[in-house]
Amino acid sequence: MRRWQLTIALDPALGQPLYLQLANAITDDIRRGRLKPGDSLPGSRELADLLGINRNTVIAGYDELVAEGVLVARGGGGTFVARPSTASATPSPASANLTPSYPLAPFPRAAPSLPLPAPGMLVLSRSTPDVRLLPSQALARAFRRAVGRQGHSTLTYTDPRGHVRLRTQLAAMLTRTRGLVTTPDDVLITRSIEQGLDLVARTLIAPGDTVVVEMLGYPPARRVMELAGARLLPLPLDKDGLDVEALAGLLVHESIRAVLLTPHHQFPTTVVMPAARRERLAQLSLEHRFAIIEDDYDHEFHYEGKPVLPIAAGSARGNVIYVASMANLLAPGLGTAFIAAPAPVLQQLIALRAACDAQGDAAVECAIAELFEDGELLRHVRRMLRVYAARRDVLAAALVRHLGSALDFRVPEGGMALWARADEGIDVAAWSRAGEREGVSLGDASHFDFHHREQPFMRLGFSYLDATELDEAVRRMARALLRTRSSSIPRSHAVMADAGAASIESGSNGSHRIAAHQRRTRNGDH
Repeated sequence: MRRWQLTIALDPALGQPLYLQLANAITDDIRRGRLKPGDSLPGSRELADLLGINRNTVIAGYDELVAEGVLVARGGGGTFVARPSTASATPSPASANLTPSYPLAPFPRAAPSLPLPAPGMLVLSRSTPDVRLLPSQALARAFRRAVGRQGHSTLTYTDPRGHVRLRTQLAAMLTRTRGLVTTPDDVLITRSIEQGLDLVARTLIAPGDTVVVEMLGYPPARRVMELAGARLLPLPLDKDGLDVEALAGLLVHESIRAVLLTPHHQFPTTVVMPAARRERLAQLSLEHRFAIIEDDYDHEFHYEGKPVLPIAAGSARGNVIYVASMANLLAPGLGTAFIAAPAPVLQQLIALRAACDAQGDAAVECAIAELFEDGELLRHVRRMLRVYAARRDVLAAALVRHLGSALDFRVPEGGMALWARADEGIDVAAWSRAGEREGVSLGDASHFDFHHREQPFMRLGFSYLDATELDEAVRRMARALLRTRSSSIPRSHAVMADAGAASIESGSNGSHRIAAHQRRTRNGDH
C-alpha cells in the first residue's frame, strides 16, 4: 500500500442523504486544509468498502462535487481535488492556526530557529561537526548489528537510565579521559543535551530559585532554567571564563540554588577556565551549598596545552551535575547526551525521566555503543582532532589575509569556533545581513548576550566547512564588509592573534569587549 486510508465520518441517523454527507465532509476537509489541491481521493469501490456504504452513494457524492468544480474526474485516472486555477469555486483552506479559548501560561522568548542553509550558502555561524566526515558505513553496520542481534531488546521498553551497553562505555570514557570516577549506574542517558539540562532544572529548581549564568552563554540552556521557574542572574566573563570573584561578592548578600556554566571551552567565547579558578568555584559551592551544573559540550576538541579536568572531577564532585553530549563527537542528528551526578540526584533524575520519557532510543544507544566497542568512535575522534585543528588554522589565516585588522581574535586552544571582535565602526548586524546576500552565514552575537544587546563580536565556526570552503567563506565576508563601510579594509598591519593573550572585559555599562594582544604566527608564513 502506498497511501493511508482516508477516514470520513458518516452518520445514517442524521436524516441527510449519505451522498450529501460525504460531499459535505470532503468539502470541509478541503476547506480545513486536510485535503489539498491535487490530492487524489480513494476509488469509489475502495471508499465504499471502507465506509460500509453502497458504491453508488460514493459515486453520487463525487459527481456532486465534480459538478461544483470542487473535484476533477479523470477518465480511467481517478478523482482529485481541483486546483484553484481550474475551479474558482474550490473553498480556500481555513487557517490551521486556531486560537484556543483557554488561557496559556506566560512563556519565555522563543528560541531562534535554525533553518536549513540555502543552496550554496557557506555557514560560519554554526560550530557544528562536519557530518560529511562521519564514518557512515561503520554507523550503518552498527545499526544493523544493534537491531539485528538484539532486535527485541532494543525495540521494546528499556531501562529509563539508557541502555547498559552505552552507559558502560560512557562510564569508562569519563573515568579514563575526564577523571570522573563513574560506573554505569552513575550515568543517565538522554536524547539531547537540552533534555538533560531540562531534567536537571526540573529536579533542582523550585519557582523563584536563583540560578547564576554566564553573561554571554547558550540561550537554550538559559531557557530551560527559566521554564523550571528559575530567576536568572548573569555574571560577567573575563579571560578565564566566569568571574568567580564576582560570584563570591554576590554570595555575600544573595542565596543561590545553582551555577550553570561551560568552563572547558566557554560558549560562545571559547576561553578555558583554569584549574585554580575551578577549585575556587568548587570551594564556594561547598561553603554556600549550591549546585554546579557543568555543561561540557565539546570536551574532546582540545588541540593545545595540557587537558584541564572537569569541575566534576575535583573536590566538590558531590555538588556537581555533569552534562555532556555525543552531538559534536558524531552529528547533531545523533545528539544522544548523558548526565553524571551523585547517586541521590541521579535517582531523582531517573524518576523524572521515567515519568516524562520512559522509552529512550535503545537502538541508537546500542549502535553508538557498537562504535565504542569496535574502536571506530575513538578513531573518528582522533581524525576529527587533526582535521578541526587544521581548519582552525586555515580560518585564522584566511581572516588575516582577506580582512586584515577588521577583526581582532585569538586562536583558541580548543573548541569548534573562533570568537572575534569587529573593528570599531563596523556594524556587525549589517555585516551579517550583507553576508547573507553574498552567500555566507555569519550570525549575530547579540543573541548570546543575556540582555540581547548589540555586540561587536562574531562566533565563526571552523568545523562545519573544509579548507577550501573556509577560504571562500572569508572572501565572501570581505565582499559583504565592503557593502557596509565606505573605505577599504586596512591591510598594513594584518596579523594573527596570540593563542593565549585574549581578555574579555566588562565595562561599567555591563557590555563586553575582547582585547587581543597580537603577534605574527610562529612560522611567519601568513
